[in-house]
Amino acid sequence: MCTAITYKTNDFYFGRNLDLERSYNERVVVTPRNFELKMRCVEPLKTHYALIGMATVIENYPLYFEATNEKGLSMAGLNFPENADYKPFSDNLKNITPFEFIPYILGKCKNIEEAETELNGINLVNINFSGDLPLSPLHWIISDKTKSLTIESVKTGFKIYENPVGVLTNNPTFLYHLMNLNNYMSLHEGASENNLSENIEFKNYSLGLGALGLPGDFSSASRFIKATFVKFKSKSGSSEKESVNQFFHILDSVSMPKGCVLVRDGEYEYTRYSSCCNVDKGIYYYKTYDDFNIKKIELSSFNLDDAKLSEI
Repeated sequence: MCTAITYKTNDFYFGRNLDLERSYNERVVVTPRNFELKMRCVEPLKTHYALIGMATVIENYPLYFEATNEKGLSMAGLNFPENADYKPFSDNLKNITPFEFIPYILGKCKNIEEAETELNGINLVNINFSGDLPLSPLHWIISDKTKSLTIESVKTGFKIYENPVGVLTNNPTFLYHLMNLNNYMSLHEGASENNLSENIEFKNYSLGLGALGLPGDFSSASRFIKATFVKFKSKSGSSEKESVNQFFHILDSVSMPKGCVLVRDGEYEYTRYSSCCNVDKGIYYYKTYDDFNIKKIELSSFNLDDAKLSEI
């Protein structure tokens, strides 16, 4: 399970928590413009926009969990089990495998407008990376500073939704999360209000009672509500330090400590890393479960015209 969010002060920020029970040797990976991105069913991207994000590199291919390109377009894949439905090859569509989806869109598109055009006619084709590495069931959030989209390939087809909250978690489908948000429209950061009866005297015995009922469990539906509430109520200065710190505080509000979410006997899902990218400046920040120190990597410090991956 995972949570992805967007946030804006003077600059625009995109990032996520990655919640898993095991490591996939993930690390920060820079894909420069001239690294050839081979595709299974369409022409390779021999040149493209440079990318930075967290990925697992297998057979010299970057399998991105999330990434931002040099133009500021960002994209993340989040777990979507039982709902994700990838399709057979289609002669009439652009057949992109799910593990190619992030580099394909971010490699070709400089903004959300171009991404929307490119998404038309895409078929997320059911082709595994290898016999040992089957496809992960995912849905995606794509964002720039103007708008966010959620992409879901389900049994009824390839769905593109405008995402007005700039938040994504996991199951159920995105439309459920938007509908469920209506149940929490009365939450606010102030004191609780007496709407029950004028004949009963009530007392605000604690700060924060206006948000009474805000979910605090680790389910994806609850994390969607809490991340949305905390994001929209967050206040921070506009400096880079204040903005980045606040971004990580928002993610911390829905992070998973080890031991709270049992996957199977002896295995627990927890937040392995949290990331934040200043997409305007191409600065990628991250911290891990075992190290709360925030690391900073600038895309501009790499030779973006190179032809080799950089693994940090």
